[in-house]
Amino acid sequence: MPDDGPRSTGDREDAAELTESLSDRLVSAVKDDAAVSRRAVLGGLGLAGASAVGLSGGATASGDHDGAESPHGRAGVVGEFQSADFDPHEFLRTFETGTVKMEDGQRVREFELDASLREIEIAPGVTFPAWTYDGQVPGPTLRAVEGELVRVRFSNGQDHPHTIHPHLKNVDPQMDGIPQNGPGVIEQGERFVYEWQARPAGCHFYHCHSMPLKEHIHRGLYGAMIIDPDPERVRQNPRDYVNYHGPMTDDLRAELVEEAELRNHEYRADEVDEMVMVMNGFDTNFDGDNEVYAANTRAFAYGVGSTDAENGEWEAGETVKPIQIRRDQRQRVYLINAIEFDLVNSFHTHSQFFDYYDHGTTLKPTHKTIDTIMQCQAQRGIVELDYSDHQPGLYMFHAHQSEFAELGWMSFFEVRA
Repeated sequence: MPDDGPRSTGDREDAAELTESLSDRLVSAVKDDAAVSRRAVLGGLGLAGASAVGLSGGATASGDHDGAESPHGRAGVVGEFQSADFDPHEFLRTFETGTVKMEDGQRVREFELDASLREIEIAPGVTFPAWTYDGQVPGPTLRAVEGELVRVRFSNGQDHPHTIHPHLKNVDPQMDGIPQNGPGVIEQGERFVYEWQARPAGCHFYHCHSMPLKEHIHRGLYGAMIIDPDPERVRQNPRDYVNYHGPMTDDLRAELVEEAELRNHEYRADEVDEMVMVMNGFDTNFDGDNEVYAANTRAFAYGVGSTDAENGEWEAGETVKPIQIRRDQRQRVYLINAIEFDLVNSFHTHSQFFDYYDHGTTLKPTHKTIDTIMQCQAQRGIVELDYSDHQPGLYMFHAHQSEFAELGWMSFFEVRA
């Protein structure tokens, strides 16, 4: 991303203090006390969390503290994430496209996944005993093209039995990835080859379906699967991609084909800034209630690191930094809710409205001009944003369950000229 364009040092400092304040309190609450509950964490946040989400941030005096500086104000610098084995900034824009080949006239796209146990860092210095696909949470974002055969060679290197269940239109029950069908669960040391049809086009989900299901998902066995629309299929069957019953004009057909090209990584998707955000949470004391929330696993990773007050450049922020986006580029977020133990999650943008494509299966929005979308577990969709008329600077986005934001799911876009 380019580094030019105006910037406000004050705004950056305020945002950095917000990130530091919330992160410091979260880490202090859960790092040294495995038995701490979410209610206790929120109680420790106190007024800091409520005021910080509104960006009031700084230290204040109040009658409750006899004129002394509020204990709910600014905090010291929080350390960066220590582990380098997973970078949510790299994950954000990484799509695994596998290996493509032809078999008997069928285009096949092959992937390999393995299950393993790994300690992952979910807040600075705070680790979680995760069950992972390919050693990371979320698992790799798999990307294929509509109509292909998706082949996943799965091996289980973990003590517990696992599967891979795809949220696709799967016509073969033997490949459903559940204990009751096909090979059933894959035990430690075993391998199985899953084959699925890549349809429908859209933003989809895969996860382990072993029992108890809530534990296998909560521990981290899930990921995004993107199926790109085939522009030629769209040209031939445009009504399959739009919730519209009026006349199919040549202009509308051409518009839908162009949208398909802009979503297809083999055509023009590189013209759009595409990102994957898997909303997740972590029950650090295994009491059935999450204490840490995030987009892409690491709490506040898309917050703001400390800045140089003289020129506004970053002093820190290798692992904690906002998502830089170009003002002149269309922004697309593949959004998935993988939360366990909470009924809904949400995505809310400040100072901006977006178009939303539920499940990503249409080429026209299912919701237009909204700033908040709710998702239950496994629900997903595509968010498209346009910052072309916005001034450069920091724009917050977060879950609009306020406690989720205070406990890690709070982020910033940094719009660049």
